[in-house]
Amino acid sequence: MKRKIEGKRVMMLHGSSDLYGASKIFLLTAEILSDSGVAVLVILSEDGPLADELKKLGIRVELVRLGIIRRKYFNISGLFNRLKVTFEAYKKLVALAEEEKITHVYSNTAAVWVGALLSRMKGYTHIWHLHEIIEQPKFFAVWMGKLVEYNAHKVIVVSEAVKKNWAKHVSANKLHLVYNGIDYNPYLCKSVDLRKELNIPNEAMIIGMIGRVNSWKGQEYFLEISEELNKKFLNLYFLLVGDAFPGDEHLFEGLEQRILENKFSDKIINLGFRKDISHVLATMDIFILPSILPDPFPTVILEAMASKKPVVATAQGGALEMIEHGETGYHIPLNEAPKAASIIGDLINNKGQIDKVGEEARKSVIENFSLPKYGQKILNIFS
Repeated sequence: MKRKIEGKRVMMLHGSSDLYGASKIFLLTAEILSDSGVAVLVILSEDGPLADELKKLGIRVELVRLGIIRRKYFNISGLFNRLKVTFEAYKKLVALAEEEKITHVYSNTAAVWVGALLSRMKGYTHIWHLHEIIEQPKFFAVWMGKLVEYNAHKVIVVSEAVKKNWAKHVSANKLHLVYNGIDYNPYLCKSVDLRKELNIPNEAMIIGMIGRVNSWKGQEYFLEISEELNKKFLNLYFLLVGDAFPGDEHLFEGLEQRILENKFSDKIINLGFRKDISHVLATMDIFILPSILPDPFPTVILEAMASKKPVVATAQGGALEMIEHGETGYHIPLNEAPKAASIIGDLINNKGQIDKVGEEARKSVIENFSLPKYGQKILNIFS
């Protein structure tokens, strides 16, 4: 029997409508709460795939520009713009909250600030789900810490690394560690291999990464590693999946240009955004997530592990908690492409090890990062 929670009415705020990591966790959280009897009202800044999936579940979705904070707004005019949009959003959210008789506000990611204002002014219980590690600029990290401390009743953190970061400013009794969990079924079933679609020979080995195109996710480092590996191996292909935030399309265009300039550009395929991630992962032999800043708890690593792929990730952030080096994946150094390529090269030379590590990765992710565990902890926080 599904656990039921009575009397809770939650307004859930999220700043995008994509289906990348934080959005997937938002979708699962909304579904878990809705299935438990909580009345859920979702507010998104924009329409898109996430909104579509929520509506399929029968969850009400309203579109309101929430004044999401991104790095491009870190200037005087940008901050004034965000304050203006946030205040306009606040007025709309007040009306919706009163209409729905909201009891709780749930803010997903540190980029969503208006929930703090709404809860503070109207007295709602505020639960803030933090997926970020914010270290620089230092004044902003301190300011964000104070904002969370004074405007959240409970703070969900997605890894020990994230918890350690926010514990500098937020009371320990407010912090609740909840590892992400996902529905692994799409990755456990036999998926479609995309080699034919991509015109990649069956005997080739495919190394790939999936992630938003931004300044820190590591696409540039991925290309550097690919160059090192292509110097040593003849039959490798490299697959990139992911697009940029709306307004940052120039980053994707820059990546395309960087690929064209690569000496081995004919071995690199950039697919942009894809919905069929289980098929993409099924096509890869090795998965790399070479983030150049600490990645809090990348959901895509869980997906890759469930797909029985050895995951190679930079040795920082949540990856240190997700992957046991040499057993369920590998850690590589930051910005040292020759060393990273050497570690990956040893794996390429040992197909048996690829299979063994992939098997262990799947076992680990199902045992330690399951959806039932995630759901139970989320319901405990809202109870």
